[in-house]
Amino acid sequence: MFPDAALDRFAARIRALPERRRALTWRLIRIGLALVAGAGTALAHPPFGLLFGLLGYPLLMILSERSDTTRGTFWMGWLAGFAYFFIGCWWVAEAFFVNPEQAWMAPFAASLLPAGIGLFWGAACALYRRLAPVGVVRVLLFAALFCAAEWLRGHVLTGFPWNPAGATWRAGGGMSQFASVVGVYGLSLVTVAATAALAPLVGPGATRSRLISAGLGVLALVSAGVFGAVRLAQADLQFTDTLVRLVQADVKQETKWSPETYRSIVDRYVALTGQPGARVPNVVVWPEGALPASANEVFASTDATAIADALRPGQTLLMGLARGEADLTAPGGGRYYNSLFALADEGGPGLRIAAVYDKHRLVPFGEYLPLGSVMTAIGLRSLVHMPSDFTAGPTPAPIRIPGAPPVQVLICYESLYPGFTPGAAGRPDWIVNASNDAWFGATSGPRQHLNLASYRAIETGLPIARATPTGISAMIDPWGRIVDGQRLDPGVMGVIDAPLPRPTGVTPYGRLGDWPFLAALLAAALAGLWPLILRTRVPRIGQ
Repeated sequence: MFPDAALDRFAARIRALPERRRALTWRLIRIGLALVAGAGTALAHPPFGLLFGLLGYPLLMILSERSDTTRGTFWMGWLAGFAYFFIGCWWVAEAFFVNPEQAWMAPFAASLLPAGIGLFWGAACALYRRLAPVGVVRVLLFAALFCAAEWLRGHVLTGFPWNPAGATWRAGGGMSQFASVVGVYGLSLVTVAATAALAPLVGPGATRSRLISAGLGVLALVSAGVFGAVRLAQADLQFTDTLVRLVQADVKQETKWSPETYRSIVDRYVALTGQPGARVPNVVVWPEGALPASANEVFASTDATAIADALRPGQTLLMGLARGEADLTAPGGGRYYNSLFALADEGGPGLRIAAVYDKHRLVPFGEYLPLGSVMTAIGLRSLVHMPSDFTAGPTPAPIRIPGAPPVQVLICYESLYPGFTPGAAGRPDWIVNASNDAWFGATSGPRQHLNLASYRAIETGLPIARATPTGISAMIDPWGRIVDGQRLDPGVMGVIDAPLPRPTGVTPYGRLGDWPFLAALLAAALAGLWPLILRTRVPRIGQ
């Protein structure tokens, strides 16, 4: 086939070089191709949407097969992972420019994060090279090992499930709907296996089997897309009587904690909360950490009265605030939590605290310091404006609030985690995602965060009310689509009054979680290893 002939001619030119120059040339080519593979797959994700970048997966598989050593394969995979996560997560450095005293940490954040989580890619590629599978079914082993590494990335220690391969597909589109069955990790397995099925087209093997491999890959993507198109065509979007107001006050993180801006921030939230509308909202949602003060400071001040005056009798305000244990007279004072308060206006003076949710999954280095004493000794501190780091809240569970159905709260980073919301027993009727993406400015981060959060709607069949201080705020339906196209983009101040969509029935993923994905992972790995298990005489890779 043409690719083979072209590769042979190219290889012949390299072999004609002097030995030392030849070795260096091959090394530089592999390094460059590894970076291209990682960068391509990263740019396939929203908001870039360059789907041809998915060819990075078959390229990564080819590079793994043609590497000289397992160690070399590891570093090649690591380089690809570094490029992927650098492009996908470079915006984390923005958070360190908010406080000039911490700006020196920005280059380290932008480089050490992708360097660390890139190890998962390196390990997957090295293990694939070590096993040296044979035949076109080796595609399944590559996909299984790669997606196993991705699943581990989202679970080891606190996990960092940012931009799994399945989230390449824009949430709310046809391809994304398959996540309702197998979750975003299952969709990752389909995506990687289907695109990597093109890899056998380049290399040894019977032409027929290579074409069958590529054809099956295309068929898998088409089948997932058809499933999604049918699901969307059958979508019956209905609404409850609950009206939700999402408040976006456009509070920039750089000036949020300045004493001179405190009064204007409170006034802005109060004005937007009380803004007249066609109908009085049942629930008003403020974002994570809406005010630059702790809960006890707010509730003990005249600000609490101003907030209460902005609400109507029967309304409930969901307000993100940091709180200390002393706020609710909990034992073990001195701890701080990133919380969401449900405040009910029952027509009397003041507001009643109807419920409190404490964030369970905290952001490492942002909300707490791993190995805190060691990190503090070398001059590091978390980004929270509190006397100490945040403490993780208890295992999350839905809360009940006046004027609305039971709701699961996800604060910021928690919306990245599949399976966080009960999918069957104890299932809520909706999700509130109170977030603060103001840390990341006008970068790709907030747009990626919206896409990832929307996958939780698809997986659970639950609508999501998402409020942020600077964007992107939106009401998301159970199919991951933004209701009526209403969204508040970065830099916009305003409100969205949206009726709360009804949930769908329990989705297959909501009922079974990641178990179908893990079973498919095992089946794919066994299928990919089957020729070796049978001790087939098909030549090994590279022979």
